[in-house]
Amino acid sequence: MKTLVIAEKPSVGRDIGRVLSCRPVGNGFMEGQKYIVTWALGHLVTLKDPEDYDKKYKEWKLEVLPIMPEKLQIKVIPQTGRQYRQVESLLNRQDVGEVVIATDAGREGELVARWILQKAGCRKPLKRLWISSVTDKAIRDGFAHLKDAREYEHLYEAAVSRAEADWLVGINATRALTCKYNAQLSCGRVQTPTLAMIAGREEEIRSFQPKPYYGVSLTAEGIQFTWQEEKSGSFRTFSGERAEEVKKKAGQGPLRITRADKKERRQPAPPLYDLTELQRDASRKYGFSAKKTLDLMQRLYEYHKVLTYPRTDSRYLSSDLVPTLKERLAAIQTGPYRTLAARAGKQNFSGKLSFVNNAKVSDHHAIIPTEQYVQLAAMSPEERKIYDLVVRRFLAVLLPSCVYEESCLTAESGGERFLARGKTLLEEGWRAAYEEQPEEAEEDEELGEQKLPSLQEGSRLKVQSCRIREGKTKPPARFTEATLLSAMENPVRYLEEKNGKLARTLGETGGLGTVATRADIIEKLFHTFLLEKKGNEILITSKARQLLKLVPEDLKKPELTARWELQLSDMAGGKLQRGVFMKNIREYASELIRQIRQDDGVFRHENLTNKRCPRCGKRMLAVNGKNAKLLVCQDRECGYRETVSRTTNARCPVCHKRMELAGKGEAATFICSCGHKERLSRFEERRKKEGAGVSKRDVARYLSRQKEAEQPVNNSFAEALKNIKLS
Repeated sequence: MKTLVIAEKPSVGRDIGRVLSCRPVGNGFMEGQKYIVTWALGHLVTLKDPEDYDKKYKEWKLEVLPIMPEKLQIKVIPQTGRQYRQVESLLNRQDVGEVVIATDAGREGELVARWILQKAGCRKPLKRLWISSVTDKAIRDGFAHLKDAREYEHLYEAAVSRAEADWLVGINATRALTCKYNAQLSCGRVQTPTLAMIAGREEEIRSFQPKPYYGVSLTAEGIQFTWQEEKSGSFRTFSGERAEEVKKKAGQGPLRITRADKKERRQPAPPLYDLTELQRDASRKYGFSAKKTLDLMQRLYEYHKVLTYPRTDSRYLSSDLVPTLKERLAAIQTGPYRTLAARAGKQNFSGKLSFVNNAKVSDHHAIIPTEQYVQLAAMSPEERKIYDLVVRRFLAVLLPSCVYEESCLTAESGGERFLARGKTLLEEGWRAAYEEQPEEAEEDEELGEQKLPSLQEGSRLKVQSCRIREGKTKPPARFTEATLLSAMENPVRYLEEKNGKLARTLGETGGLGTVATRADIIEKLFHTFLLEKKGNEILITSKARQLLKLVPEDLKKPELTARWELQLSDMAGGKLQRGVFMKNIREYASELIRQIRQDDGVFRHENLTNKRCPRCGKRMLAVNGKNAKLLVCQDRECGYRETVSRTTNARCPVCHKRMELAGKGEAATFICSCGHKERLSRFEERRKKEGAGVSKRDVARYLSRQKEAEQPVNNSFAEALKNIKLS
């Protein structure tokens, strides 16, 4: 008899198959003497849609809500149905006597496998492979110590409960809002609190009142000193009179050095990347969206095979990876990394390593290079940028700490305290991995760094000048994709309830969403026109502001996710029964519908235009997409949309900013915010004369996206919206 192994992804399945001496013998699986290895494509099975239970739910009507099937059922996802049928046929083979669940070691991975087994009606004995990495050693050790799958029953119960809870709450609340206000108004326990955080930040900015502040700078024998209020330790005061007093007293000098400190400090490299941190850095450095970074990472992982699994929330490695570090360094000894990789390879990795911690590796370890030989020329420029970020961070972690001497002079003049700080680099260490030094947060923006001479306590310096610095307090910055990812990862400061347990739970469970879903959530908020971009800044739309007034209060709070996760953790640990949790969820969903029905709110389209929809004749809405301006039919059943203009990579010849391409065919025209306009045909001619050639790919991509944009949105929510008959 043979053992069937079910992995979550083809790449992992192939790795396992190779270690188990299996060969590809058919589409979607590998086979050897003892083992058959197959895989899912993420989820192959999902929860049924409302209309699958009763055709009356195909039309969205408020009066039929809430939708509460006695038992939620599952179905095969049509797009991946072929692979499901392959897995099902393997499960039913007479020579398969045992099944090993080898999906990701976590809640979601457990759900992927159990739903497949449930749908296929598999009753064969189950084992569980539980590993945190997919090195050959980890796979061999994992198969040598397979677990009884029954040990993970509670984990599965937690996973399916989370999925069913999101279905019951999300579908019912979204349908209720959409039907009542005749507008596409979606909500959920993750996307709505995310939207609320952005709205809260907007309110903070709107209500902010700038306040003038003052600082005092003193120059003595070429050294810049900054005044510090002795009691508070602040380098600024909000009293102009106090600043004038300090200037008057200190300016009459001399300046006496009261303390001269020199310390040698060692600065370790920043931790390895998890997906969220990589998305943040790619956003800050290259302006990449979270979704774009994930897509590029996926290419580098699946196609090029040069980076490890991207969807990780760990910044550490497990100990079983340490023996592979030399091999990984050898693989990246090419191009700009050759010298550094060779230097890092000389390090001794046998002792305690700061980046190795088995306890901090859950489903997957940090993102690092693989042992695969690198061909940089085969990568696109954008893939190179992401690869470069990961490789340099990997090299930095393997290099010694940066060593520098920190000097600090404390001085007194006129009874007031002044400080000066300096830093001298002694050993470059890990900083050699970066051509441009990574940004560091300034502890005190008023206290700059400079080269300080060697001075002794008691030294007296002649005061050359003393001046008052003025400034105004600034409002909090608007969210960018980088800072929004940070807020979603750690939403504790947005909790209204001062509950330490909830805060800890949010921190331990990764905040709002997961590393794998946050990018999609942000994209969805843009796609449904709840968010828009101005430069790199994210703003909420009028539609979003209205939605937040109409959504039940509880759905806007991160506390909801925290409470759910707390209960799901208890369920995974066998401390809470699934039936109790689901009973509460059903009651909660019913209560949400009651609140929405009774609410006396109003939704108004504030972006109506005079242009009529060519399909249904209704007036269209002007909306700002993430990278385009569109006209969208107000009738959700119609779903027509067209692109008005799209931001391109073409640069303005006057101000060099990126231009928008508006219009179609011969009327297509580049438009810049500076006022410059240029027909597409003229632009092409000019570029040819300049010898640069026009980017036909950019134009073709624009025209293709414009065509796509005229079609209804291709996602499950939009598919459902197509058939809405609002009464």
